[in-house]
Amino acid sequence: MSKPVTETGRITRKDALSLLKNAPLLELGRMADDVRKKLHRGKTVTFVIDRNINYTNICINRCRFCAYFRDAGHPESYLLSREAIFEKIAETVALGGTQILLQGGLHPDLNIEYFENLFSAIKSRFDVNLHALSAPEIFYIAKQSGLSVPKTLARLKAAGLGSIPGAGAEILSDRVREAISPNKIKTAQWLGVMEAAHRQGIRSTATMMFGSGEEPDDIIAHLDAIRKLQDKTGGFTAFIPWTFQPSNTDIDIRPATGADYLRVLALSRVYLDNIANIQASWVTQGIKMAELSLRFGANDLGSTMIEENVVAAAGVSYRVSMEELVEAAHNAGFRAAQRDTFYKIIKRF
Repeated sequence: MSKPVTETGRITRKDALSLLKNAPLLELGRMADDVRKKLHRGKTVTFVIDRNINYTNICINRCRFCAYFRDAGHPESYLLSREAIFEKIAETVALGGTQILLQGGLHPDLNIEYFENLFSAIKSRFDVNLHALSAPEIFYIAKQSGLSVPKTLARLKAAGLGSIPGAGAEILSDRVREAISPNKIKTAQWLGVMEAAHRQGIRSTATMMFGSGEEPDDIIAHLDAIRKLQDKTGGFTAFIPWTFQPSNTDIDIRPATGADYLRVLALSRVYLDNIANIQASWVTQGIKMAELSLRFGANDLGSTMIEENVVAAAGVSYRVSMEELVEAAHNAGFRAAQRDTFYKIIKRF
């Protein structure tokens, strides 16, 4: 665990709640920027070149906040063929990609053998890191296959799983989860999958989707759960907060504003003193807000995300090129660098 980053020691939940509710936005941003400077003394902002491949949109969870899922048999439902997946990966590698983000729904007909065979086939053909399967997917695969979560993870790792995305966390408050995704795994199960992965040397990111009806206390509970698990395992490489997009979903709520986003982003940087990297979410906020995020605690611009479908299904479809990410970093006063999944620098710009 890294040393506390505030002058008086590690920030408490009470302090964090007060900052979230009462701190002037620019003051909170300055605090986050100070933390970023302590953790990242250089002037480098990073990004990864990858593609988000959603292998299926068939999902039994039917989350109220999701505009992407389809039931099996729906005319818009699909399961990508291996050939289609390989083609997408080949295109990504040709563009300099080093990571494939592979995730989908909870498909009732897919067990661990499907993923073992798919991962092995991908790794035999391509030199990429498989950043694959959210905690709900892994938990479901284990259940479908009659295996424990640790055994499932061990087999997936042997087949080529390199790291795990933090998706499926939403808000780590069972009160909120019951309201927006009652069929999805609960807080303890999400944290349990991540801890089991970290114990096996499988690193992951952590995320938070906010703006779906949670209270400030719920946001603090989420951040605290992530910080406590990181204290135990050190397995999180980065934290990514992003805003719920209500269009085309079953939740009618005012979208979170840019100011809301910057406030939560900055607080995340201040509170998560043991996670090195905070990613800006241009996917939900756009490139200009992502640029501003670099002065509110973020040190990473995420990925080029050559393909993105889930957020786009909710009516938000930002696209950026590698050149635009580099320009955003430069505009904010930083140097840009391409990284891999584990934050090793590949190329500087």
